[in-house]
Amino acid sequence: MERETLRCTCQTLSRKGINALKKALLLFFVALSLVFTSLASAQNIEIVYWTHTDDNRTEIENRYIEEFQKLYPNVTIKRVVYEAAKMGDLVLTAFSAQNAPDLFNLPIEQEYGYMIHGRVAPVNYEAAGYANAEELVANYLPGTFDPVTMDGEIYGLPLELTNWSIYINDRIFRDAGLDPDVDYPKTWEEMIEISEKLVIREGDIVVRRGFDFRYPYYLVAMLPMVEQLGGALLSEDGTKAIVNDEAWLQVLEWFREFGPHGRNLGSPTYTSARKVWDYDNNDIAMCLSGFYQQGRLRIDNPEFFESGEWRVVPFPVFENAVQDVACAYYGHYMMVNAQTTPEKQYWAWKFAAYMLDHPWEYLEVVNIIQPRNDLLNDPRFMELPYMDVFMNDMERGHIVFLHENGYQFERFIKEAVESVMLENMDPREALDILREKVQEVLDDQY
Repeated sequence: MERETLRCTCQTLSRKGINALKKALLLFFVALSLVFTSLASAQNIEIVYWTHTDDNRTEIENRYIEEFQKLYPNVTIKRVVYEAAKMGDLVLTAFSAQNAPDLFNLPIEQEYGYMIHGRVAPVNYEAAGYANAEELVANYLPGTFDPVTMDGEIYGLPLELTNWSIYINDRIFRDAGLDPDVDYPKTWEEMIEISEKLVIREGDIVVRRGFDFRYPYYLVAMLPMVEQLGGALLSEDGTKAIVNDEAWLQVLEWFREFGPHGRNLGSPTYTSARKVWDYDNNDIAMCLSGFYQQGRLRIDNPEFFESGEWRVVPFPVFENAVQDVACAYYGHYMMVNAQTTPEKQYWAWKFAAYMLDHPWEYLEVVNIIQPRNDLLNDPRFMELPYMDVFMNDMERGHIVFLHENGYQFERFIKEAVESVMLENMDPREALDILREKVQEVLDDQY
């Protein structure tokens, strides 16, 4: 009886052991399968990166991609380039179609709405090479991450922090009998008068512009003109559109006088002033651009770059300005699509951080400024051509206007400016339409 009991007990234990072994083996193979699945997936990861055109940046970023892919053969980076002026609409359309890139950069005034609406992912600090948010922030100029911080999370890594000043072609000034050392425009009223002396027309067609504006970036460059006169786009509590009508009317009248129905000095319909200024073809004397313009000039026209026949001067103010406000500065931040997989988000942040860990090369080759302390504290930084002008203008300026509907507001301002310039609309009527459109958005929001 005891033997029979022992035999049954052993059989029971044997069956339990076998079942346990089977379960263990099953779990092992499931885990192994998951590992192989993960590895197979990793081998096929593709990160789609959208950015704006810049030949100098393309050269170095293509090299960074090659280096990164050698370090991490399981990852492929697909870099897609678009014209800067078209990027905002393209990214907006892509997100609406659930087909946005994994990684992209835009001016912060356009990116801000994606943060507010949860369309972009917070920085993965481990992937970016930092222990936490505090360590990341400590490596950059104070305030760098303020525009991309929400509810304690950081949503972007800065590709550049940029402001604009006035580039001048000394040769064209002298050709018009002007001395660039003393005759450059200090006020917006002088900008019109000096442009009148520089302009050459064939009938109504302008063949040489003295200056032309930076269309359509009105939040960066036009809104500070309004602020110089004491105006604002929104009230302090953000519920009322258009503060100080007289300031807005003076600025809109400036554009009307500058445009085809006024003194016919420039227009949004002409080729971007920044794009043609480099070539020194006697077709434009002044343009509004950032420090990066020098990198493009070096490539586009080496002779002109080395000639010493150009300079950079501060952003003008109105004669009756009530405050000294320079052009707003903005950041292009690398952001990651929150709709993509966690794995892709990780590798997108890792790749973005790898690219951005070359601040001096971005500065020397592309002439864009990453506001990293190791760069800004280097004595060589302030020795760069006209860096003092840009940094002084940055101190006079502030971060670009940020609002979840900022991109839409900028389109409304564009319509107002172009209506007075191209349709000769009365500035009061244009302002009333602008106010109505902005207020309608605010009312819907609140």
